[in-house]
Amino acid sequence: MAEPAEQIRVALVDDQMLVRVGLRMMIEAESDLVVVGEAADGHEAMTLARQSAVDVMLMDVRMPEVNGITATAEISRFPDAPAIVVLTTFDLDEYVFAALRAGACGFVLKGAHPRELTSAIRSAHRGDAVLAPRATRALLEAFLKQPEPQTETTSGSAAILTPREKEILTAVAAGLTNSQIAARYFVAESTVKTHIGRLRQKLDARDRLNLVLRGYELGVLNLPRSR
Repeated sequence: MAEPAEQIRVALVDDQMLVRVGLRMMIEAESDLVVVGEAADGHEAMTLARQSAVDVMLMDVRMPEVNGITATAEISRFPDAPAIVVLTTFDLDEYVFAALRAGACGFVLKGAHPRELTSAIRSAHRGDAVLAPRATRALLEAFLKQPEPQTETTSGSAAILTPREKEILTAVAAGLTNSQIAARYFVAESTVKTHIGRLRQKLDARDRLNLVLRGYELGVLNLPRSR
């Protein structure tokens, strides 16, 4: 008899109990997901992340006492920090953008279909950005409106990328999966993973989303804006 697949451990952070109850029901309807803890504000979330083994944390941003942005920034510094997915009512508002910059790997709308929510959890656990290509472009356009000053360190980081690494980074920014990138450049998927690992190391990026943001910061990426 086959052993059951390992479950993804999820923590829920929202100041509204009814929201947490609804999220728990959707998540625990899936055999590979389990809720291991809940928190009502950012301070409780930090305590939960320290004391419990959590793979993915769903984080509301607007909460009393310690908000989700502050909590995300702190938890992201923890050893073996969970992947953090922002819960939001509004698509790409200023709070979501700040949370992504603080270390969240993506966001999901509170009114999302259960399949979207559970898919987001699995993507975060795999280390992927939880953003559709359309949302990624909208985020990057918002990011470009708030440029950060270039430094010698960041400019140097961009200079050490190989031409192939720049191609891979551009493909990641376009929302392509590893298999799609492999097909585009006629290489093995394992080769793509190696390139992405090196890019994350060179650009000091936590995940694919942060990798793309760093690419824009350094001036490596210059994709056309959507109309």
